[in-house]
Amino acid sequence: MLEVKKHDYSHQLDLKSVSIQDRYWSPYVDLIRNTVIPYQWEAINDRIPDAEPSHAIRNFRIAAGLEEGEFAGFVFQDTDLYKWLEAVGYSLAVTPDADLENTADEAIRLIASAQQDDGYLNTYFTVAEPDKRWTNLTDCHEMYTAGHLIEAAVSYYHGTGKMQLLDVAMRFADHIDDRFGPEPGQIRGYDGHQELELALVKLYEATGESRYLNLAGYLIDERGREPNFLHKEWEQRGRISLWYPGVVQKTPGLEYLQAHQPVREQATAIGHAVRAVYMYTAMADLVLHKGDASLLAACERLWNNLVHRQMYVTGSIGSTHHGEAFTFDYDLPNDTNYSETCASIGLIFFARRMLQLKAKGEYGDVMERALYNTVTAGMAGDGKHYFYVNPMEVWPEASERNPGKHHVKAVRQKWYGCACCPPNVARILSSLAHYIFTSDENTLYTHLYIANETELELSGRKVRLKLDSGLPWKGEAKLTVAEAEGEGVFTLAMRVPGWSKTSTFSINGESIAPIIEDGYAYFNRDWRTGDVLTIELDMEPQRIYAHPNLRANAGRVALQRGPLVYCFEETDNGAPLASLTLPATAPIRVVHAEWRGGVVFLEAEGQRIIETEQLHNPLYRSEPYKREGHRLLAVPYTLWGNRDPGEMLVWIRQSE
Repeated sequence: MLEVKKHDYSHQLDLKSVSIQDRYWSPYVDLIRNTVIPYQWEAINDRIPDAEPSHAIRNFRIAAGLEEGEFAGFVFQDTDLYKWLEAVGYSLAVTPDADLENTADEAIRLIASAQQDDGYLNTYFTVAEPDKRWTNLTDCHEMYTAGHLIEAAVSYYHGTGKMQLLDVAMRFADHIDDRFGPEPGQIRGYDGHQELELALVKLYEATGESRYLNLAGYLIDERGREPNFLHKEWEQRGRISLWYPGVVQKTPGLEYLQAHQPVREQATAIGHAVRAVYMYTAMADLVLHKGDASLLAACERLWNNLVHRQMYVTGSIGSTHHGEAFTFDYDLPNDTNYSETCASIGLIFFARRMLQLKAKGEYGDVMERALYNTVTAGMAGDGKHYFYVNPMEVWPEASERNPGKHHVKAVRQKWYGCACCPPNVARILSSLAHYIFTSDENTLYTHLYIANETELELSGRKVRLKLDSGLPWKGEAKLTVAEAEGEGVFTLAMRVPGWSKTSTFSINGESIAPIIEDGYAYFNRDWRTGDVLTIELDMEPQRIYAHPNLRANAGRVALQRGPLVYCFEETDNGAPLASLTLPATAPIRVVHAEWRGGVVFLEAEGQRIIETEQLHNPLYRSEPYKREGHRLLAVPYTLWGNRDPGEMLVWIRQSE
């Protein structure tokens, strides 16, 4: 394998070097391996009763000539299988499983048999429209689908050392590289749905083939340039969309596709949220490998707009279901938001890359916020039911009867016809070790306090470290140098979470005041076997208030403890939740529960507006309603919807 030149940034650690042993997160990792991956294999084989079919495996069988029939599902249905395989690759890297590997190998042989002689691979165009390849990049997600194939191939190669899927992916990437670019005879274009760009960087990292990195750079730089490719393609198709065959339509807005201007000029997160953060991730990847200052400036501008003006308190993004998109600054409705699980996963991708560029506490805080809240909320405790949308407020009757809220589900679903989110959860949780640390030659950066053991080399010394953590329930973590060969100074850098108002540190039991820069505490010394670095974090419950321009939360407050945002459920508080208020001075108490192995609830004395006992209560009246005392109980948002179905509310009204 060729050597890949890297610039002076930190890098992720290999999955095989980090062994997660965490009370909170290990059950999630085990759930993915033991339940979710087998369940999702059944789903993509259409064997889950009463669930929407995937059609993914059958489409591949038809494309390979092993079965007769018509293509079914979405044009990008192949990605169901690819993301499943990516999760399998990560899982096998950590926990070898011969039976699972045999199943995956069988699926890979099926994929390979569906690949065409020129390297092209897409079951929709092979089966349904073989003469329309690369004619509708705006709608058809051909490069997006190829990107997920590449990510699966790289994961499986790293997890097993097997080359078959990687060879398939390289042949397809070579085909795309031949077809697209600025040279005569090439298509000077890019996909409507970004994904291939970040996948090509991974393929470059795995193979050392610079043409993959260059192709990723081309796709990023070409986007939004004039003459605009997507508008040109639209005219060539007679202004007809895949989604509305035969219907001539208005020219689509390029903002939705992040193609309204060159990416280096963009400053506002706009359009489809998942596409946006996948693109931002690729932009940051290119900075990591090319040291591109103007691309870095664009990443920083987009990050600031996204996080400070368009992100929900749970780390979710995408405020409208119309196009699964951003809208505008401070427009963050609670009861109609989209907040797709995939979008928060993409935000985590972006945050991790930004952390590699610079150890900045805000990047780690956002990564943690999205992971602990939205991503895990997207999956039920049984591993077999999923949210696509992650709302801030749920009124089940409105979800059922109001057409504007049909996308908001009160209960998780077994599967989705467009099932991008369930396997996305599987792939990020099975690769969780990639997000705990990054390192450079001399420094290990701890971004997430997830207990593990890891081995790496720092300052030329082989080091084995053990990270213990009580999060998210207890604010204590310690990093023990279990073994350190030789001598020499290296640095341990610990993120100081933004939610911890007071954080203290000690080394071998002796208090120390470290240098803190951009939210990271730095400890530079000749570390020896047995040394223990301890951090104590403030876990007092906090009230969270929204910016005054965020109209949906005027007069409201949310609760947070540690990394967890809390919510109120009908199960504990009765309905309607909209009648509840939390006094501004009411103490917030911690309640330890036995549910799910020990969960911390939050409790306070609140109030409920009560109806009068009139026979006919008028819809409107001139007299205010009375209030009575009411015990409020809040549960971690990530766990909502795991008990009886009912209303849910994150932002509660505050009273004086």
